[in-house]
Amino acid sequence: MSHIDMERRKAVMSRSVKLGHCVCNTRQGCPCDTFRLHNVCPCAGEKMPVSGGNVALTRHVRKAGCASKIGQSDLLKVLDRFPPMTNPDVLVGTAAGDDAGVYRLNDEMALVQTVDVFTPCVDDARLFGQIAAANSVSDVYAMGGTPLSALSVVGFPIDTLDGDVLADLLLGGREKLDEANCALIGGHSWQDEEIKLGFAITGLIQPKRVVQRGTAQVGDALVLTKPLGSGMISFGAQIGAITDEALTDAGNVMATLNRDAAQAMVKYKAHAGTDVTGFGLAGHLVEMMRTSGCSCRIDFSCLPVYRAVPVCLEQGILSGAIERNQAYAMGWVEPSGPESEPLLPVLYDPQTSGGLLISLPPDRADALCEELQGLGHLETRIIGTVIPNAKAESRIVVTGGVLDACRGPANAVSAPSSRDTT
Repeated sequence: MSHIDMERRKAVMSRSVKLGHCVCNTRQGCPCDTFRLHNVCPCAGEKMPVSGGNVALTRHVRKAGCASKIGQSDLLKVLDRFPPMTNPDVLVGTAAGDDAGVYRLNDEMALVQTVDVFTPCVDDARLFGQIAAANSVSDVYAMGGTPLSALSVVGFPIDTLDGDVLADLLLGGREKLDEANCALIGGHSWQDEEIKLGFAITGLIQPKRVVQRGTAQVGDALVLTKPLGSGMISFGAQIGAITDEALTDAGNVMATLNRDAAQAMVKYKAHAGTDVTGFGLAGHLVEMMRTSGCSCRIDFSCLPVYRAVPVCLEQGILSGAIERNQAYAMGWVEPSGPESEPLLPVLYDPQTSGGLLISLPPDRADALCEELQGLGHLETRIIGTVIPNAKAESRIVVTGGVLDACRGPANAVSAPSSRDTT
């Protein structure tokens, strides 16, 4: 407990009593429960002992990672109320619903701007900082841009967690931004009941080289550059069902920059691209196909996934965000047979700092995959094909009934008897 300044406590509590509620929290009376139970007055700057050391971050949030984001259906209802953008220099804006906004400075240069904030998806603070930074710059990479500068955006329960945890979050973010040659030049913080971290990124791009989401072409191959299943793994960590080794392995993938994938996407002249995040693969495919006026066929046996995913499916280790994503996208998803049905949650699993989803001609797709695998991105795979619309609306036709698990330790899921249920 912090040092008690009795004079300050007396003055603050006297004011609170007169007002009828605490001056630091208008939803509770004075004296509050904290004072009655622990002899600590938060309004007077007194603090309970804070948690330090090895803090499991995923146990301090309700929804982990990009699963904490507002669902597509609810978000689109809000954005539909916005008036159309009439500024001719806004090349990509809110109406497009794309990864980032693009503002033209002149015929040769444009700004790419984005912001992304979410809750911890791994337990290690420094690793989560790296993931948050990699996720934030990914929106710039997804359009073929180059990130230049960043502002941190962080909410933190400073009254219950040690400031060293906050320092590790920001140091991890700084490390990853340095790797991306993106300068951290400032930021904003606030007190929050949960940890939230992200970055506002500004980048540059040539207006004629912007890779947009809605320009896929029939006949294109669809490439995914990171494995799926990070949402299941983060949720499993919250309930003690995922081993530390599996969580760390997935965290290292999430912390990997999409820079190589972005450079390859531009080099091989992709028709369209986006990154796969909180809406899941299906949600991003739906938007890519609908805005492109196409459909696609996806083969489960080609999807890169973490080794934990088949066991998570079998044991029902699925976050509520999967249900939310499914409610939005399922109307466009068309399984080709009953063997695909048990695997559908993989399509709806919310990804945190996922890979790029790239649409380009098949011959270039083979070369792109070979190049990225040579650079160490071994899970890069062709997962499907863009096809014409057979009906009035775009469809995601799903085939196959087997997942080829390709990443992660063999002991990814803990035994039920060893799980921490506290």
